[in-house]
This record gives sequence, C-alpha cells and structure tokens, in this order.
Amino acid sequence: MTKTKFSLTRRAVLAGSISAAAIASTAAFAQKAANGATKVSLAELMAPNALPDIVQGKADAPVTIVEYASMTCGHCAAFHREVYPALKKDYIETGKIKFILREFPLDPIATAAFMLARSLGDDKRDAAVDLLFAQQKNWAFTETPVEGLEGVVKQAGIGQAQFESTLKDTDLQKKIVSIRDRAAEKFGVNATPTFFINGVKFSGEMKVSELDKVISEAAKAPAEAGK
Repeated sequence: MTKTKFSLTRRAVLAGSISAAAIASTAAFAQKAANGATKVSLAELMAPNALPDIVQGKADAPVTIVEYASMTCGHCAAFHREVYPALKKDYIETGKIKFILREFPLDPIATAAFMLARSLGDDKRDAAVDLLFAQQKNWAFTETPVEGLEGVVKQAGIGQAQFESTLKDTDLQKKIVSIRDRAAEKFGVNATPTFFINGVKFSGEMKVSELDKVISEAAKAPAEAGK
C-alpha cells in the first residue's frame, strides 16, 4: 500500500505546466482525509465525479468494485499486472462484477499520467492505464520521468503536440485532483490502492484468492443503491 509522497526532486513537469496549486493540493489532501468507515453508502460512492466513471463490465452487475489508484504506486501496478487479468476474465467478462478505476494521484507525475490517459478518450483510457502500469519502471522511478512518460505514451498514439497540450490543460488537471480530494474527504482514502466492493472498504493490494472470497460474499447480499 502506497501512502502520500511529496518528492518533487523530479524535473518540474513541462517546466511548470502542472500548476503550483496542484502540487500544493497533493501535499494537503491527506490532512483533509476523513476517518473512513469500513463501509460507505454505495449511492454516495457512485455519485457523479468531476469526470465520468469509465465502467468495465455490465452496468447491472450485482457487485461493484471501485479502485482508487495512483499511476506511481508500485502496489497498484502489481495489482494491474498480476491480479486484474484474472479478475477481468473470471468476473468482469462474465457479468459478475463491474469495475471502475478512479484517479487518486499521489504526486504531480501521477497526475500527468492520468491526464494523458484521459486525453485518449473514455474508450482508450483503461488501455493506456494498463500500458503505463506495465511499463511503470521505465518512467515513474527514473531520473527523467517526464521524458520517460512521453516515451511510453507514444506507444498509445500520443505525439509531442498532444503530450504538451494535455499537460497544460488546467481544467483537466483540476478535475482529476477533485476526484482524489473527494475520495479523501468523503471516504477516508489516504493510500493506494484502496478498493470499495459494494461499498465495503479494503486498503492495500488484494490477491486473487482474497477477491474470490470477498466477491462471493458480496454477491450473496448485493448492496442496495440507496444504502
């Protein structure tokens, strides 16, 4: 489980394109995080955010999983490399669950990565997220993360012009930060990955065996939207 980190020794993202306000917000959100209960209202959890949710799976699946992740979180990357493929095959594609990944960037580089993934459109965001997690070591933990990030997203079709214009999109940046801050304030999220399975909160990376058990239990008593 990765908690908030504030290292800004990395080169400033595109010479300051990620605003100082976003950096300050990153450092401040943990102080605003509520003491999260182990279960939250599914209706409140699923209320609209600043950006639309991108849902994998059937809209009427009996179990809803919401993951809050950061693109620079090693545990999040491990989950998406090692666990998510089985989750997708056994549960999402069979209509047993719907899965939603929400942005919870722990630093400006993670914010930049999410902005770039969103810039591809809703139908391509999750594929871009998978690519960035798969190659995380090639950009997130290098001496030149901005250049590394640019190299990886080229594989998703993002050229230099789109790369630079996206990272100057302060409206998109603010919306991504808003999703994170709402999760911290409303649901007590202060680390990644954090999962809500039919509203029940689980912090830290989850293994396939753990998910099997939790999903099975949730399916027996699906959460009511208004509870």
